[in-house]
Amino acid sequence: MKTRWPKLVFLGALALSATSSAAQRAVPLPNTTPEAQGFDTARLKKLDETMAKAVAAQQVGGMVTLLARDGKVVSFKAYGDAAPGRPMTRDTIFRIYSMTKVVTAVAMMMLYEEGKWTLDDPVTKFVPELTKLKVAAGVDKDGKPILEPMKRPPTMRDLMSHMVGFSGGFSSGPVADIFRKQDPMGAANLQEMVERLADVPLLFQPGTDWEYSIAVDVQGLIVERLSGMKFGDYLRSRIFDPLGMVDTAFYVPPEKYGRFASLYSHDPSGKLVPGGTFRGLPLPDYRTPPRIESGGGGLVSTIDDYARFAEMLTNRGALGKVRLLAPATIEVMQANVVPDEVIAAGNPYPRFSKGVGWGMGVMTVNDPRLAGRLEGKGTISWEGAAGTWFWADPANHLLFVGMVQNFETAGPRGYDGSGMGPARALVYQALVEP
Repeated sequence: MKTRWPKLVFLGALALSATSSAAQRAVPLPNTTPEAQGFDTARLKKLDETMAKAVAAQQVGGMVTLLARDGKVVSFKAYGDAAPGRPMTRDTIFRIYSMTKVVTAVAMMMLYEEGKWTLDDPVTKFVPELTKLKVAAGVDKDGKPILEPMKRPPTMRDLMSHMVGFSGGFSSGPVADIFRKQDPMGAANLQEMVERLADVPLLFQPGTDWEYSIAVDVQGLIVERLSGMKFGDYLRSRIFDPLGMVDTAFYVPPEKYGRFASLYSHDPSGKLVPGGTFRGLPLPDYRTPPRIESGGGGLVSTIDDYARFAEMLTNRGALGKVRLLAPATIEVMQANVVPDEVIAAGNPYPRFSKGVGWGMGVMTVNDPRLAGRLEGKGTISWEGAAGTWFWADPANHLLFVGMVQNFETAGPRGYDGSGMGPARALVYQALVEP
């Protein structure tokens, strides 16, 4: 009698290989039709036409977009190239830069739910290295900052909402110059990062103003200290694996590198070309794990990975049977904490206005109609430096993710602090059954 073991082993190996191969792709949210989710198909075409024109006009090299409602994909589109001669596809991997911040915020809020911290805890409770921070109260005759003590330590509420007074090196002035000289993000690890940051004065007294900053990288260090895990390991085990985000990481392994999108930028003549720098700085190639796992901007992801994450936010903390946060915790994230006087003073980035502010790690729309916007109350969003953008609208159970890889482009991103400026209005003008 012939044994069947060789054939069974061969078939088992094939099955294992197929499973391993499938594991390299995120499972997309299920598809539906626009009409089934309350959209007018003809009106929704305006979104497609506008995004296609941006690519055709070489404002951006390529793009993918995904719109979903009630956890089902209403529209997925791919335009242009991910790299010269390589079209954009659904599994293209993107540098998502500051969209990493929202992932870090969720990690922080998971620890918040565990009672590891409260909004009014001083940051120094978890990062004592920052106890002796000084505040720049002006400049002397030589242009050097005049320093004064903090009137109170920054709170976790300040840290989560960019109201600590940290610099990010984005603006001009003596504090930004000191930040760039100290180069916290050039440190060997998160511990050295915060030690360098401790020597940079604050721009203002904690809680009195708003400045986009390195605060979220400090949050990454706090995640490590409160969880006892390396930051990336915490994200993988507590967020990425449970949500099925198989391509989201701090680097791109060799077997996936062929799916990694190229950056594009405009040369001095205005021509769109591959490559470029960010604020004149050299860019990593993402082939190896970074020295610092940046909670502020270090992740790469795909549109389906991030759509699964956005659906969790849209569905008030759960994706299917996986719950990361309680609905009430999502409401804490949605609540604006930027004082009215700070919003009224104006801010170049993002463009705060009446009804639009900042919550726990996210931009939030608390009064959309007052702000002249069409999304639902409590919509949260953010974007990335290379043109990625998303929003999650729990009120309408609607999400949108757009992925672009363009630096310092004259393209259509950034009109309203939400990425592709026209996208929100074009989505909601097509939503005839909110």
